Amino acid sequence: MSSELSLEATTTSLAARSLGRSPYARVFVHGFAQTGRCLGPFGELLAESSGLLAVDAPGHGHSVQHREASIAEGAELLCATAGRSQYIGYSMGGRLSLHAAITHPELVSSLVLIGATAGIEDQQGRAQRREWDYQQAELLERVGLDAFLQSWLDQPLFVGLPEAARFETERQTNTVEGLAASLRSAGTSSMTPLWDRLHLVQCPVLVLTGERDTRYCEIAERLVAGIGSGATHEIIAGAGHAAHLEQPESTAAAVLNFQDPTDDPIQSPTDNNSA
Repeated sequence: MSSELSLEATTTSLAARSLGRSPYARVFVHGFAQTGRCLGPFGELLAESSGLLAVDAPGHGHSVQHREASIAEGAELLCATAGRSQYIGYSMGGRLSLHAAITHPELVSSLVLIGATAGIEDQQGRAQRREWDYQQAELLERVGLDAFLQSWLDQPLFVGLPEAARFETERQTNTVEGLAASLRSAGTSSMTPLWDRLHLVQCPVLVLTGERDTRYCEIAERLVAGIGSGATHEIIAGAGHAAHLEQPESTAAAVLNFQDPTDDPIQSPTDNNSA
C-alpha cells in the first residue's frame, strides 16, 4: 500500500513522514541544516522498495522543540519514533543512528552510515571543533537563516551538490533557534566519542562514502575495523560527502543490495507515535 503519513513531534518522539509502503522497513535521518524532506530520488527509490520513515532530527524541521537534545538524547528520541527498523543516517544523522545501534541493538536490524563518524577522540581536535561549532552558531544568530545557509552550502564539503539537491527551500523551514541549539548540543564536538564502543554494534553495517570524500573514506575504514566482520565499506563513484544526494541511484542501489530488512519485524508509524 502506497501512502504518506505525517507524524507530529511529541515530548518523547520526533516529527516524521512515512513514505511508500506501510508498514515501513527503513528509517532515514538527515544531516545538519536539512530536514526529513531533503531526500529527492534517493528517498523515492527506498520508499518504493519497502517503505521509509523520514524523521526531522532534533532541532530541525518540525522537531524544533527538541533543539537542546544531545546526540545521546536524540538517539533515544529516534528509537522511540522509529522502533525496530533498518536505520540509515547521513552525517549528523549517521552519528544519531550509530548511537542508537549501540544503545538499542534490539531496535536496529541493520545500519547504513553515509559520510558519518564516531566522534573526535583527540582532546585538542575536539576543542578546535567546539570553537568552530560555536562560531557557526554565533554566525547563524548574527546574520540570520538565509545568509547562514548560503555560507553553509558554500563549504568545499558540498561543492559537488547539484542545484536540485541543495534543497534550499526545504532547509529554510528550519529556524535560527533550532539550528544554533543543535550546533551547540549535538555538534561533532559535543558528542562523546563512540570508537571504543563500536564492538557493541550487533547488526550488519554498511558504511558508504563518496570517492571524492577522502577524509570520510579513511574514517569509514576505521569504523569498519572497529565494528568487525559484520561491517563493510562501499565507495560511491562520482560522489563527495553527500553521496545519496549527488549519486542517488547508485547509493540507493548499494542500500537495497546490502540487507533486505523485510524479513525482520517492521513498524507502522502508529506503533511508536500516537500523533
